[in-house]
Amino acid sequence: MGEAYGGNLFTSTTTILVLFILLVIVTRAFFI
Repeated sequence: MGEAYGGNLFTSTTTILVLFILLVIVTRAFFI
């Protein structure tokens, strides 16, 4: 159960990180 929670937490963190990176790329693309 602990591993499942850890995996879920890791997945959520990775998703947020990917969305943040995409946001940065789009923002820089607009500024350029």
